[in-house]
Amino acid sequence: MTAARVVQVTFDCADPRTLSEFWCEVLHYVIPPPPPGFDSWDAFRESLPEELRNSRSACVDPEGVGPRLFFQKVPEGKVVKNRVHLDVRAAPGLEGADREAALGAECERLVALGATVFERLEADDFNDLCIVMQDIEGNEFCLD
Repeated sequence: MTAARVVQVTFDCADPRTLSEFWCEVLHYVIPPPPPGFDSWDAFRESLPEELRNSRSACVDPEGVGPRLFFQKVPEGKVVKNRVHLDVRAAPGLEGADREAALGAECERLVALGATVFERLEADDFNDLCIVMQDIEGNEFCLD
């Protein structure tokens, strides 16, 4: 049996730095340290040609459990629904009013960060309550 592979989730985007900072706040992630020889990411960016200064960014789980998120600048904007999305697990194991309260509180926090509510999916016989949201560039994610 082989070990599970480490994965990275990559986002195409318009503003890698801002989007990585947004997701750091959402997931309680951090920006990794700058490359050796630089005391800050700003110092590193200043060493690059202007067109590359905000071409990519990343954020990581400080506990080393969750996947690294990588953000790369692309020239085209988002046009259609994501084929892959993140599920932000804000209420695992909770049901009913407790789940609704936990999701509501987290939804308010994320809206304050710039996220928007896209759709609320009510609980049914097969699924728990879920809130579909969009990040600051319109990428969908589920708050569940």
